[in-house]
Amino acid sequence: MSYKPDLGKIVAYQIYIKSFCDSDGDGIGDLPGITSKLDYLASLGIDYVWITPFFPSPQRDNGYDVSDYCAVDPVYGTTGDFDELVSEARARGLGIMRDMVLCHISVEHAWFQRALAGDERYQRF
Repeated sequence: MSYKPDLGKIVAYQIYIKSFCDSDGDGIGDLPGITSKLDYLASLGIDYVWITPFFPSPQRDNGYDVSDYCAVDPVYGTTGDFDELVSEARARGLGIMRDMVLCHISVEHAWFQRALAGDERYQRF
């Protein structure tokens, strides 16, 4: 979005992706499921869709234990699905907020593994 929103006047609708809308029948909500509900979400008068983490995760903390901040967990879709969600949201005047839980790194994340392997730089973190 090219404007600076007044954060005191915007409305964000938070979606817990796992339970919002399942597009492929596996019982788990996903990015295409959110895309399929954008018209409904826009009709609510919201400004942003705030999505809980959908990054790869071992799921020991319901997806908040992220193992890769640069990818989409396949259970939720693909990077292409995310790009489509963003594009379709913009077409409806909606922004997308990703819940970036940078302090919730998984023990499977490369940085954590480097610390365990003895890399002093990563051990300091």
